[in-house]
Amino acid sequence: MKIDFANLDRQYTRYKREIDEAIARVVESTRFIMGPDVRALERELCEFTGSKHAIGCSSGTDALLLAMMALGIGPGDEVITTPFTFIATAESVAFLGAKPVFVDIDETTYTIDVSKIEAAVTDRTRAIVPVSLYGQPADMDEIETIARKYGLKVIEDAAQSFGATYKEKRSCNLGDFGCTSFFPAKPLGCFGDGGAVFTDDDDLAEKIKSLRIHGQTERYRHEYIGMGGRLDTIQAAVLRVKLGHYPEDLQKRQEVARKYDALLGERGEWILPKVRSDRTSAWAQYSIRTKEREKLRKKLEANGIPTAVHYPIPLHLQVCFGYLGYGKGDFPVAERVGEEIVSLPMNPDLRDEELEYIAGKLKEFAEKT
Repeated sequence: MKIDFANLDRQYTRYKREIDEAIARVVESTRFIMGPDVRALERELCEFTGSKHAIGCSSGTDALLLAMMALGIGPGDEVITTPFTFIATAESVAFLGAKPVFVDIDETTYTIDVSKIEAAVTDRTRAIVPVSLYGQPADMDEIETIARKYGLKVIEDAAQSFGATYKEKRSCNLGDFGCTSFFPAKPLGCFGDGGAVFTDDDDLAEKIKSLRIHGQTERYRHEYIGMGGRLDTIQAAVLRVKLGHYPEDLQKRQEVARKYDALLGERGEWILPKVRSDRTSAWAQYSIRTKEREKLRKKLEANGIPTAVHYPIPLHLQVCFGYLGYGKGDFPVAERVGEEIVSLPMNPDLRDEELEYIAGKLKEFAEKT
């Protein structure tokens, strides 16, 4: 059996007629940049998340940049975040000349350890960027309490968690800003790069709308130094189709995760993902931990089962962040998880027989180790 990690082809086949019609509509209109589908998508994203404003942009990375640019974060500032995430989280901070300050992760959820945040706050701290890793939001109430105490902003990196909930509120509507990605393999993905920034602040929303078009407030009048960060109309049209079906896809992701849990069970050879009872996950990944990761990956690959590692090297050990002065042992939980984590195929189109096959090969491996 040959398993597909993301199954984007199956998803496209399900919605092919609607997607093809949406793309054709944009092509026929020739309104490829900031066309009507962009504004329509932004309204629909607001309705879905409960956020007052949604601003489409060119990627999840640019969403983070736009949020920080709107706050004026730059040289001399510090931003607290996690070292166990994709590089875009801290890269955005560094790109603006600010300093990423890392805090270790919780060993159960792999999100930022809120008990360690306050010790990292200095008089230069401007914001906290919790990452809703693998689709599960962090402990946002505790983070908001610290932020209010020190006058900080909270920017949720929700690149993996669009559609998840925290205490009945949607991810992307949990901080001062929510930033998500519509990269094709994300739970809600387009056919290229795309992203969005969410906020309830009217003034900051208007500033972000300007920043994404080179700081322009009206044609050829530029109030800010901005960027070319627009979401193109074809991507917006594709996302509108997929957003209409997204509640069903989210439910299917929940079912796949539950089936994995039931088929694999808790045993000594691996640790299954945990989602806290007051939140839900969008299940961007289904990631287990094992001390025999590389042997397991080879076994699965030999049997047609792809895997991925999100993420093998924590950011504080990346060469590009060497100037920050961190070293091995500074964030032991992130380092340990980075050595053991492995993501199994996860998408709403995985079939029961495929899940049973994956689980069977995992159990075969466990019995031989």
